[in-house]
Amino acid sequence: MTAARLGLEALADAKPTVFWTDRPHPGVSGDILRSHERADLVIIGAGFTGLWAALEATERHPGRRVMVLEAGQVASGASGRNGGFVAASLTHGVAHGARTWPTEMAQLQRLGRQNLDEIEAFVTAHGIDADLQRCGKTTVAVKPYQVRELQLAAELFRRHAEDVELLDLDEVRADVASPTYLAGLRVRSGYGLVDPARLAWGLAEVARARGVSLFERTRVHDVRAEGSHIRVLTDGGAVTAARVVVATNAFPAPLRRVRHFIVPFYDYVLVTEPLGPERWAMLGWPERQGITDAGNFFHYYRPTADGRILWGGYDAVYHFGSRVSPSLEQHDASHRTLARQFFETFPQLEGVRFSHRWGGAIDSTSRFTPVFGTAFGRRVAYAVGYTGLGVASTRFGARVALDLLDGRSTERTRLQMVRRKPLPFPPEPLRWLAVRITQAELARQDRNEGRASLWLRLLDRLGVGFTS
Repeated sequence: MTAARLGLEALADAKPTVFWTDRPHPGVSGDILRSHERADLVIIGAGFTGLWAALEATERHPGRRVMVLEAGQVASGASGRNGGFVAASLTHGVAHGARTWPTEMAQLQRLGRQNLDEIEAFVTAHGIDADLQRCGKTTVAVKPYQVRELQLAAELFRRHAEDVELLDLDEVRADVASPTYLAGLRVRSGYGLVDPARLAWGLAEVARARGVSLFERTRVHDVRAEGSHIRVLTDGGAVTAARVVVATNAFPAPLRRVRHFIVPFYDYVLVTEPLGPERWAMLGWPERQGITDAGNFFHYYRPTADGRILWGGYDAVYHFGSRVSPSLEQHDASHRTLARQFFETFPQLEGVRFSHRWGGAIDSTSRFTPVFGTAFGRRVAYAVGYTGLGVASTRFGARVALDLLDGRSTERTRLQMVRRKPLPFPPEPLRWLAVRITQAELARQDRNEGRASLWLRLLDRLGVGFTS
């Protein structure tokens, strides 16, 4: 039976919902804001950025009233939909960081490692049951030209003090059995896995225990200055606050200036049924690390705590006008493609079914790293645009946003990554056209043994982040 046919059969009963949140919520839920409130700090968005900002604010300014406003529910957005990969990198990978900020790279690496260590310490100290594992990651070559790219990447990682091992064909297939693997780069430092929804729920519980007011199903539609304060307007009420953090990421920000820097791409994911010991024995995979492949259009996949495989990526679908909607979270063509590619990668798993299928929006800047800034006389700060690597780096971004609100000159705020903004995206229809041309050229580069076109070389010169 062909991989395409196996994929169609495996998808037949998959639930169109997110695996991570398809279980009882272990924490408390927030109320809906239906009145006029006052707060010292309002945070718009209860994803990872917003929750880390709330927690940090309670430590910096004990006794001040902190309020979080979330349009959906905690973990309903990207924070509960991603693959659960955690990375120390703040720069969308070592290669992109070394190219874009070469004079600051050692500092960025140190800050990123410190950030990940502190996340692990926080999760442990507060007993958050998020299955956080520092198991590293493997990047696999699935085309001949990618073998050389992994060799070059290994040299770069070693120069930046990462613990890496280059695996040849036999070694990588002995670790994880796939006929598509030609080589592998096993990185044991700086990467890990987590249950993202349980992490978000755990952070929300700690925040509530510290006195943070959490309002869910409370959509913010405007932010405006009123005298020395900021008024945040929602569908059912309003909040007058001294300071505001915007942490909306892929969702339309109430600050229009932020929207020029963010493009939302839809990414799609499948999760299998639990495999059982016999099928895991067919795979090997003893260290249960996360895996990505090395192309521009790449897959990411990983085991779950209950013995499934999460398999996502490859497609990155942009909708005209930067549209974000629940109606876009299912995409039959992308899910069928992912299912076919799963069985091409692991043909020994014939007969395995997919239990869940979903999608979600990823917030990307043109630089593939966050954009930071302030508005309304430094009474509003924003940190958005993590491009799929925000599970850990959002904590760093939240701290930058609070530094900016406090007017503090810190090691973080002095970084070029913080002080300099990425190129804004053009308005429609040029935005849509630029995205389509770039995606076509990236696909051609994958087919053309990694050789970049004039268009991609131009974008690289402009600082667009395709070197990660």
